[in-house]
Amino acid sequence: MITFSDGSVLDGRGAFDDWCIYLTRPNIAKYAPRDVEYFSCLQQLGQQYGSDVVYKDFVAIYNGTTNHLDKNVMLRIKRRSKKYGNDMLTCQIVFCLLYMGMVAEENKQNAILGKRIKHLGVYQILKEGMPAEEAANFSRGMKVYQLEPLCQERGF
Repeated sequence: MITFSDGSVLDGRGAFDDWCIYLTRPNIAKYAPRDVEYFSCLQQLGQQYGSDVVYKDFVAIYNGTTNHLDKNVMLRIKRRSKKYGNDMLTCQIVFCLLYMGMVAEENKQNAILGKRIKHLGVYQILKEGMPAEEAANFSRGMKVYQLEPLCQERGF
């Protein structure tokens, strides 16, 4: 469980599966954020602070992601979020959501791509300019043999 300065809470291990991530915000009931929601936030951060800046911060988090939550990665997120000024809290929440989502992907049975599936979506929105909704739904119904080359040609 991760608690933020405004009282928002990220919590894992839900009722649907062991790796569902839930967000509770002040005056907003607990819910599982969807990729399109945090991809949209990332896209907005990219527009305001530069897609390369946001992508570089994501890659630093991605590179530290394993199948276990690591406090050092959480500290990295907190440090990197400071440069986003008034958007620091949004940035922390979005990066933590992505981080926890990648840890979840690394733990899912038969998830051959693991955390790379999140990387693909982030790459598509920040480096290729794909709309968040399209990137969030891009891999639905696709097989690993279709997605693997897409990840490889992008270098991850």
